[in-house]
Amino acid sequence: MDPQKVLPDHEALDLHEAINFKTLCIAKSKLMQGLVFDDDLRNLMKKDVEQSIQGLTELQSLYERAPFQAPVPQNRPTPIVGEKEGTEH
Repeated sequence: MDPQKVLPDHEALDLHEAINFKTLCIAKSKLMQGLVFDDDLRNLMKKDVEQSIQGLTELQSLYERAPFQAPVPQNRPTPIVGEKEGTEH
């Protein structure tokens, strides 16, 4: 990836938080539509959801420039699975 196009860590983290917040807002708006009886308000909420999804798509395209790639360690710890009863640690 071109180094000029990679987001700095702090900006990538801020973008991640914005994406999480926007996703939560969309979910809440969609759920609240079922509780609204006024057609004008429901239509306004639907429009908000549509516009928010478009905005979220744009944010996600920016997030592809985030530099998050954690290195995989060579030596991984062995998981403790299926220990026999009566063994001491």
